[in-house]
Amino acid sequence: MTAALETLRHRPSIGSSDVDAFLAAHGVPIVEGSTCTFLWRGAADEVHLRHMIYGLPTRIPLQRIEGTDLWFRAMELPPLSRVEYRFEVKSAGHVADLKDPLNPLSTRDPFGENSVVHGAGYVTPPWTRPDPESRPGTLVESSIPSRALGRESRLRIYLPARFRRSRRYALLVVHDGGDFLNYAGMSTVLDNLIHRLEVAEMVVAFSEPGQRLVEYADHPAHTRFLTDELVPWLEARYPLLPDPASRGLMGSSFGAVASLAAAWRRPARFGRLMLLSGSFAFTDIGPNPRGPAFAPIVEFMNEFRKRPGPISEQMFVACGTYESLIYENRSIVPVLQSTGAEVRYVEARDGHNWENWRDRLRDGLSWLFPGPLWMVYE
Repeated sequence: MTAALETLRHRPSIGSSDVDAFLAAHGVPIVEGSTCTFLWRGAADEVHLRHMIYGLPTRIPLQRIEGTDLWFRAMELPPLSRVEYRFEVKSAGHVADLKDPLNPLSTRDPFGENSVVHGAGYVTPPWTRPDPESRPGTLVESSIPSRALGRESRLRIYLPARFRRSRRYALLVVHDGGDFLNYAGMSTVLDNLIHRLEVAEMVVAFSEPGQRLVEYADHPAHTRFLTDELVPWLEARYPLLPDPASRGLMGSSFGAVASLAAAWRRPARFGRLMLLSGSFAFTDIGPNPRGPAFAPIVEFMNEFRKRPGPISEQMFVACGTYESLIYENRSIVPVLQSTGAEVRYVEARDGHNWENWRDRLRDGLSWLFPGPLWMVYE
């Protein structure tokens, strides 16, 4: 607990104006060193913190300061952490799942919004925000009929600001493309990193899944779509570099599995892989504990770990230390290295979420597809 809250808590009497003054003087949650104090204000029977840190109890009770409607809970928050959370508030038999009304910092994902707290030293990377100096690229809405998938596949194609038909470009295919655009701001990130010469000018195909948990779980039809349909379709429309070293696959969670599985099924087609918080579930003994959706992934990963073979030249792997998948991602690194690939592995004190993956884009893209800046100085 912070010293200021401890002082407030032990006053002989605490009025509503005292609580008002305290909250006006402190940002919420209160972060001091490696301690974070969460606060909730309001009439309630119970208040629980629901955070996204694997390994801790998912529901942590708050304590009410006697004589007030202010609730608190102090917990450890290591430096450079970024944590998403919500409150579960029980009152008169009704339970509500709410953002923190005292904290203006929040983030969106496909399921809604969460409040966010930053540990000491964490700063939102400046290259994730729109920069008036960066010329914006173009997003082209497209679709491709896929016989392999039996459906129309929607795409958005990113073309860099200085795109010219007379030049040739690297290609990156991004799984869950709409989510990377909407929740990780990837178009803005590309604009900024290309403008700063940290990432090469490239064509990026943001692909959308149909039945995501099926197509991305080592589905042979998805591999056929990528290699036999999507890439030739893009080659016919855009001036792309032909060598595998200029071709990449990228995805997070199930999308990382889809990227790895496609590269494994069709080796030497994609020389660059960016695998973020991959759902690389496997078993050494006993049943799969993650449920039926993971069954094909477990089968693939068990086989891949037995005979990894050559896949890609460079692989960037990242995962949050607060994720349930951290063990699997740490475990896959030596397996990937055994294929002869150059592997770069990064961890961050974050969870399984889009802003974690956004924050890894600079490290991954500038290493896999370096721009003129790195070509000169590295």
